Amino acid sequence: MVRAFFLGRALASTVGEQVERTVTDALSSLGQFDAEQRETLRQFADEVIARADHDEAEALQNRPTSPGATAAGSAQPDLQATIDTLRAEIAQVRASLQQYRAASN
Repeated sequence: MVRAFFLGRALASTVGEQVERTVTDALSSLGQFDAEQRETLRQFADEVIARADHDEAEALQNRPTSPGATAAGSAQPDLQATIDTLRAEIAQVRASLQQYRAASN
């Protein structure tokens, strides 16, 4: 009878340790996955912003300098509208990213 008591206590202790180890490993893996996803998202956002900045600089550099070079100035408003649209989209992405980071914390 005494032996059964000690076997039961040892079994409960061992099972408890195994459960604790398993939960700890699972939470560790989840934390690592979350950190990796945040880093991937940050890198993606940085890449998008860098490409947009590069494209914007390239577009501004290649624009015609003389007013007669455009079709009566019709290309200039389109370019500015495109730049404004891209800036608005970048702002939306940044806001969404900040909301995601705030929600994750």
